Amino acid sequence: MAKPGVPSKAGGGPSAASEQTRHSLVAAAIDVLRTDGYHGASARRIAERAGCNQGLVFYHFGSVANLLLAALDAVSADRLQRYTAAVAETSSVVGLTDVAAAIFEEDLDSGYAKVLVELIAGGSSAPGLGPEVAARIETWTGFAQTAVEDSVDPVMLAATAPAGELAYAIVAMYLGLEMLSHLDGDRDKARALFGRARQLTALATALGILPGAKGEDA
Repeated sequence: MAKPGVPSKAGGGPSAASEQTRHSLVAAAIDVLRTDGYHGASARRIAERAGCNQGLVFYHFGSVANLLLAALDAVSADRLQRYTAAVAETSSVVGLTDVAAAIFEEDLDSGYAKVLVELIAGGSSAPGLGPEVAARIETWTGFAQTAVEDSVDPVMLAATAPAGELAYAIVAMYLGLEMLSHLDGDRDKARALFGRARQLTALATALGILPGAKGEDA
């Protein structure tokens, strides 16, 4: 029984220390995926990187797979915030092409692209992981669809392809470029494709095929 005047601790959320441990483990998992890859992301290695006991991986996340998915969620949340801010600054297809090219470089420089690449690779061999990763990629497809719908005339979309199909193609191409660039370390081919895409969208805008944006240079 609690003593008079002493508040009990019944209820309440996770302690600050517990939240800090979770945060440290997620940050360590991201770091290990970037440096050691999926097959190097063991509970022991992640815990060592986080400076804690490996038993805490299972205490907080239940499994290493759940921790790696939490790491992917953290990276996705960070990148989605960045992408949203960048896309908000443009309203033309040419502008979106420039944004995609710039963020492509950022993803590779930061190592965030490797986190996704490694989990996609791991999803092909770890039972249950693939569908979870695929479900998270759906978030990016939805984001791309919104960006397409905000930048391309509905009549044009109706005459070419549904926004959902274009968004799927964009995400598939983007992920493919990140994976290939990560594997062979050569970004020049991807840069050339982004440059070609900008030329084509600028030409289509000049011809009135695609809408431009006020104040933007093609």
